[in-house]
Parts: sequence; structure tokens; C-alpha cells
Amino acid sequence: MTSRRPRSIAPITATLALVVLGGCPPAEPTPMAEGIYGRLGEIRPNATPEQHDTFERGKAVATRRFTPAEGLGPLVNVSFCGACHEKPDFGGSGGHYRDFYLTATELADGGVLTGEHGGVVTAYGLGGAKTRPDLQEGVNIIAHRNPIPFFGVGLIAELPESSILANADPDDSDGDGISGRPNYDRGFVGRFGRKAQTVSIEGFIRGPLNNHLGITSDPLSEEDKARLPVPSDSGSATRSAGFRQAAAPDEPLVDDDDAPDPELSSADLFDLVSWAMLLAAPEPAELTESGELGKTAFAEVGCDGCHVPTLEGPRGLLPLYSDLLLHDMGPELADGIVQGVAEGNEYRTPPLWGIAAVGPYLHDGRADTLRDAIVAHGGEGEGSRDAFLALDDARQAALITFLEALGGLDQRSEGLVPPGSPIPAAGEPGAPFGLAGADDEALWLAGRALFDRDTPLAAGLGPLFNGDSCRACHFDPVIGGAGPLGVNVMRHGTRDGDTFVAPAYGTILAKLSVPGLPRREADVGHNVFEPRQTPTTLGLGLIDGISEDTILGLADPDDLDGDGIRGIVAMTGDGRVGRFGWKASVPSVAEFARDALSNEVGLTVPEVPGHTFGFLSDDDAIADPEINLESLEALVFYLEHLDAPAPVAEVAGGLELFAEVGCDVCHVPELPGAEGPVALFSDLLLHDVAADGYFGVADGIATPRLFRTAPLWGISSTAPYMHDGAAATIEAAIAAHDGEAATSRDAFDALPAADRQLLLDFLGGL
Repeated sequence: MTSRRPRSIAPITATLALVVLGGCPPAEPTPMAEGIYGRLGEIRPNATPEQHDTFERGKAVATRRFTPAEGLGPLVNVSFCGACHEKPDFGGSGGHYRDFYLTATELADGGVLTGEHGGVVTAYGLGGAKTRPDLQEGVNIIAHRNPIPFFGVGLIAELPESSILANADPDDSDGDGISGRPNYDRGFVGRFGRKAQTVSIEGFIRGPLNNHLGITSDPLSEEDKARLPVPSDSGSATRSAGFRQAAAPDEPLVDDDDAPDPELSSADLFDLVSWAMLLAAPEPAELTESGELGKTAFAEVGCDGCHVPTLEGPRGLLPLYSDLLLHDMGPELADGIVQGVAEGNEYRTPPLWGIAAVGPYLHDGRADTLRDAIVAHGGEGEGSRDAFLALDDARQAALITFLEALGGLDQRSEGLVPPGSPIPAAGEPGAPFGLAGADDEALWLAGRALFDRDTPLAAGLGPLFNGDSCRACHFDPVIGGAGPLGVNVMRHGTRDGDTFVAPAYGTILAKLSVPGLPRREADVGHNVFEPRQTPTTLGLGLIDGISEDTILGLADPDDLDGDGIRGIVAMTGDGRVGRFGWKASVPSVAEFARDALSNEVGLTVPEVPGHTFGFLSDDDAIADPEINLESLEALVFYLEHLDAPAPVAEVAGGLELFAEVGCDVCHVPELPGAEGPVALFSDLLLHDVAADGYFGVADGIATPRLFRTAPLWGISSTAPYMHDGAAATIEAAIAAHDGEAATSRDAFDALPAADRQLLLDFLGGL
């Protein structure tokens, strides 16, 4: 592509030169919008007190963990709306563990047919089978997607269509090599989504709620639409020509699960849409000398041909740095997905405000850094890419500095822990124990940072993975905790009579892959699928301090005492006592860290004498080991010194009732540990508590029906329950107990209602 010049466009700054024609007085320059900026995730400063209340209610809806009884499923990727939009705060983007896939079928005549549910491929199927849904027959296009940020979207919704169309040049009439064109949604100019395929925020919320969570909804009423936070002085012109909220899907969404439709109330939908609309625009920083140099370079290399600095809305100019138009990004970025008029190689110009804090970048997250994203540009962006690469190192760095100044830089983190977050105080969730001084505190913080870090592609993520960090699965109620249903992992294999046969590559069916690589799909012969719920890591170090002799002393594999309970020790192949994981297959915190880094994140680990878990090598292009020994030791130190969940309430008579129904036989209230008594409420042994006919995944000595007794500390904040997350409440978890636990379950059921509630309150207080 030849070099090109910036296009002549609608006003792009508040200080544009004015041209006086025919003696007409000069028009007043359009001012920049005011009262719209804030920290990422916060409400716009110009919101009213009533809107503040709505915003908080909407945020609660966005972060609410839905259950199947409330309508979650039958097909799901995540269990709450904010799951994909959390970085660096709710309303933002997401790491690679929130990636998902779209599918379509290219037809013989060259057309493209999008699959069901907008082509979204879900990670889980809820209900009887509990399998991961198969790809639809005939699918031959699979596209990778990374979540998109919502910051400032209410302001984008207000833009008149004329502001977007002013920059359109579908035939490249000005010869600059840029041929931006609008997409359309039901006849209106689209502005949301990777391909500008959606015109309204309501549509951009209702669709993903249904496609990713299986949550149904009815469209907002005209009365509710009239109450949405639109400028009160914008008049009917904004509502009719720009604010196309009325163009949201106008049909109720329904599904075939047991929850009555709509599964999201109209009041909750209104609050959720309003929350998104009220999110503040990222506030740009004052430019340094380097930033000013970068701003000049940004224009000189032609980035502003698509990333138009401002668009004019009813509040004034918005420093969006996007034309919201479709552009051909070249064959390397093409994904084959057709949405509206957007072809497989076309994407909407992403807004750059707040870009510093919302990586990874590009539609599939293939770019770890802003520089990577620029270098990946092709098609209409090729000329600017080449011009950028022709700059010297200082000017390239200055351009990146300018982009980072467009908002959010001070909130950027390698994970989700805000920069500079202190060590939690003793007794707070996620606090440490046993730190001896400043050196220990520094090591613990370093380990927390590694636990939280979103692993970049360049650092060895994958090639197949379930999470891109430890925190990706362990974040409820705090970093290090458990995880909701949407981060379950899938184990699978084949049942041959009474024998379980594992696939050659292992039982983990990874739900994600790095961009450009297909994820792993189950073979047709696999007939055993077992979701695994994320357990908390809080208190692992205390469990590690329980002696092997203590665990061995609780075992009764042949039920010699005749109580119907057969506790079995999960011995590893090299003779160590297992204690961690749903099958108690991992013997120590150090091995737990190695195992999870390799199997869940895809990182190779250094060889350490006496340690056998984790992969020492893989077949990607990153040198092994992908985490060094120093980093691994810091991570293990962090896990070893995470304190157990503190009790939240004492319930008089609860422990006695717990013992009366026999729960304490397996859920032993306290075991001696290296630091003193450990009140974990577990014997750490394997038991058969499955229903008749259940056949799951075997792991080492643990047969398909055996599971470790789950510790009960902190249970009130670790829902859902059981190994597969099938129990949404503690009472449902008790009801799901069978086999060796059937007697205790029946004894609980036989209690008077008041005693049952007292026992539930006791468990919740742990």
C-alpha cells in the first residue's frame, strides 16, 4: 500500500481553525464534552443522585452469580455478566480465560451461515448430561474472540448517525487507502461489537446474556427506554436520529430449561442497561513532552485516518479515537465471520480511550502489547503499520506513551489486583499468616502478583489452557478463593464396562486455546464427562502442615468399625499421601502449584528434586521452563501462607447437631497441624458419596465414585458445591450426598425444621 495522508474529517479537536466564507461569521468551535470522565469502572460525574442508585443496582446485577434454578443455562460460558468485563474493573475487558469462540458455516456458493445463539460456542452444557456441547455439524469456520470494554458506551450510544457517517468513504473517494463503511442493525448504523453489528446497548447486553449465560429477557418497554440516562437537553433529534435504543431486539428471548421466562426481570434489565450507559469515559492524562511527540507521530503515520480523535455527540466532542466504521484489516486478521454487511476481514475501529488498561488487544487477543497490536495491522492499516515501523525507537516509544495517556494507565495491572494494593490485615479474607518480617512480606506480595498475573502469550500461555492465571479460577470471595460455575474445568474419558479409560493426553478437556490454534474437542467415543468445581486455596498451607500419620490414622478402608464409612488414603504412585484436589491426588502445596500451572495454564515448570507434578516441556515456541524457579518459589510461598477463612458467626448448639447427624465422621472438625489445630472440617480421605449408578473420572487410586471430603471452612462464600458445582446451596449439597453419606443425609432430613435451619446456619458461619 502506498503512503497516505490523514483524511479531512468532521471536527477532531476543540481548537480547529475556522474558515470564513462569503463574509459569514465564523461558527463557534464545538467544545469538548464535560462531566463525562472518571476512573475506569466508576459512574460519570454528571450523573444525578437517582442515577447513582440505579448504577449501584445495575452493578449488582452485573456481578450476580446466576444459578440454574434462576435460569442459568442450559448452555453457558460464564455465570455472571461482569465475568467477561472485569479488567481493570467491572465494565472493562477480560483476560484470555474469558475468551470464547464463534462458529459459522461457509456454504458452497460462498455465503456464510452463522450458527445458533449468534454462533457462540459455549463451554458447558447444564442438565442431565453435563457435557461440553459439541460443535454443530457442518461448522467449518471457528473464530476466536476476546471480550470488549464497555467504558463510555452510553456516550457512544448517543452519537447521531451523522457523526459516524461523516467519516465513511466506502469507495476510497479521497484516495488515501482508507475505505471505512458503516455496518447496520435493523436499518440503523451499528456502533457496538467487534464488527459494529449492534446499534443499542440493550441489544448488546440482551444478546450476550442469552448467548453466554442462557439468561432470557423481554425487551425494555417504551416507558423504560424513556427513563434511560440520555441527555435531558438533547431533544427528539438525538432519540430519533442518533440514540437508537428502540432498535434493540424487539422480541422476547426464551429457552427450554425449567426456569420460567423471562429469567431476568424488566427492572433488573433496566438497571443493567443503565449501569452500562452510566460508566464514565476514560479520562485522558495531561501529555508529557514524550506524549506530545507521540501525538504528532500518531497523526504523521496516519493512525488518525481510522482512529479519528473525536466524534461529535449531543454533549460535545468525545475523544473516542475511533470512527466506529468497518475496515479491511487484511488476510492475517480475517476470521471468516460475517455480521451484517461486515465481511470476514472487516472490523470496527476500536476506541482507544482507556486502551492502556484493557489488554490483550485485537479481536482475538493475539496482541500482548500495544506495539504488538500495531505491528499486526494489515489491509487498510498496513500503511500506518509500515510508517510506524519506520520511526526510530524513541518516536515509536513516544507514540505508545501517547496511547497510554488516553486513560486508565494508573489502573493498569498485570492481573486484577489494583496497583499498590496492601497486604490484607489479619482476619480479612485473603490475609497471610506466619510472615516473619519485611522479607517474607515482600516474597508474599511477589507470590500474590504471580498468582494474579494474566499470563501473556509471549510468556508461554497454553497452547491449551483453562485459565491464564491462578486467579482466573480462584477469586471468590477474594483472590485465592474458590470460583463460580463458569470457571469449572472438564474431565473426560471413556467407560468400558466398569473400567475408566483416560485419553492418551490426559483427562482434562481444556476449554480454550491460544489464538490461531483450535481448542481440543472430545472424540465421539468419549462417554464420561465430569465438571470439576474450583476449590478454595485459602488455608492450603495449614492443611500442608497436617502430618501424613494423622491422615493415615483416620483411614478405615474396610469399615472395620462397622459404621458404614470407608475412608481411603489417596496414596501417590511414589508413596506420598495425597490431600489436595477433588480426588486428593496431590500431596503438597508445591506440587499443587506445579500441577495447576501446567494443566490449567499451560506453563512448563523447572525440574526440582523430589517433585513429579507439572510439565517440564511442551511443544510451543517459548523456551522451557516457562516459569523460573525463583518465581515458582514465590508463588508456592504465597499459597503456603494464605490464611484459612475466618469464621463469620458462632451458632450455639450447631457443632453438637453436626455430630448428632453424623457429619463429623468424614467432616472431622479439627486436625492437629504444624501451626496448631486446623479447623478444616475434613478427614482428607476418599469416600463414595455418589448416587446409585454414578460413574465419573478415575484419578490414581481414586476410582470413578470416590471423592475427597471437602473442607467446610469458608463454605458460605464458595458456592456452588460438590465436585461438579451442581448444588447451588448448602442444603442442596447435603441433599446430593449419597452412598456412605446417605445415613447422615437422611438424619438431616428427619430433623425438625428449626434444627435443620440451625445446622445450616452453623455451616454458613464456618
